[in-house]
Amino acid sequence: MATPRSVSKVVVVGGGIFGVSSAVHLARLGIQTVLVNDGPLAKGASGRSLAWLNSARKRSAEYHRLRMIGIDRYRTLSARYPDAAWLRFDGGLTWDADDASNEIDDVFAHEKDLGYDAQHLSADAIASVTPGVAASAVTPQGAIFNPGEGWVDLPSLIEILIAEFVERGGQLVTDAGSAAVTVVDGRATGVTTTSGISLAADAILLATGGDVPRMVADSRQYIADGTPIALLVRTKPVDLPLRAVLNTPRVAIRPTPDGALALDSAWSEEEVVVNSDGTYSVKTSTIQGLLNEASNVIEGHPKLELQSYGVGPKPIPGDGEPVFGQLKDIQGYYVAFSHSGATLGLIAGELLAGEIASGIEHPLLANFRPSRF
Repeated sequence: MATPRSVSKVVVVGGGIFGVSSAVHLARLGIQTVLVNDGPLAKGASGRSLAWLNSARKRSAEYHRLRMIGIDRYRTLSARYPDAAWLRFDGGLTWDADDASNEIDDVFAHEKDLGYDAQHLSADAIASVTPGVAASAVTPQGAIFNPGEGWVDLPSLIEILIAEFVERGGQLVTDAGSAAVTVVDGRATGVTTTSGISLAADAILLATGGDVPRMVADSRQYIADGTPIALLVRTKPVDLPLRAVLNTPRVAIRPTPDGALALDSAWSEEEVVVNSDGTYSVKTSTIQGLLNEASNVIEGHPKLELQSYGVGPKPIPGDGEPVFGQLKDIQGYYVAFSHSGATLGLIAGELLAGEIASGIEHPLLANFRPSRF
């Protein structure tokens, strides 16, 4: 367990959901906090996340527990904003391919054993529970409907949180360029940026998405990295009854606040080309294929048109589990690096802020320390 110490100033690096949530929670605790980002807020993974709020399927018991508590925090937030278009709990519907990989029966049994709200439905029964799904697309093994699941539009949430952060006296620095953490005698002492900014602090939180493993490597720290390059396609607004998040063999879909759809899939990620200069190329056929796959699983097979797309790293640790907390060998140097950033966004910020302010490790994060690597 870390030794409690006095922390009066913290620099948070990263303007996605982990960074912004942690910063506002630090400000609520009365800690002087500076949030630094290399560009505008939510320009990275938080701006191109499917942002499905869930703990569906199988994972470790500790990770499931943390995700469920994360969803609980969104329930509390939803009670404050009951009419929010950017936070909805209209359920999630999942089905698998009609082949040997289909795990619907096993997953349903697992979720029921956990007490995770789940209904195993035939294709014909889906319409009575959640509208807008093409029954013909559902495989013979049926689908699982999880009524407690939802989605959040992370840029909208970040906008609300950052307004509170600034109102509480937090300092926001955007377009700062790349940041580097300064470490002196085994302690993080500040941050410098390529734009010439230098900030001293008692503690640093690095929440830079897929860049976290590379940045901690500069201080001879190792975090296993499984980050892929992901693609999120946004359609033009379309009048549909669909409200649930869909997770299907060829496409995942969620509604957006403006009546459009956000789409992603595993196969479309694999078709993204990483160019020699580090930029990305996405084929027109990939985008159109994703639009077609989405139309195939929506009732009436509507014509879906591209509005925009985002492409870039999707932060995933090498073992698939979150990485939260202080680096083993560097006092005051904290990291936040995880998949499921939307589901964990509020709770991760809350717990990390508490640890930074008090120096006392929270037991909910015991299995997710960077020291495991």
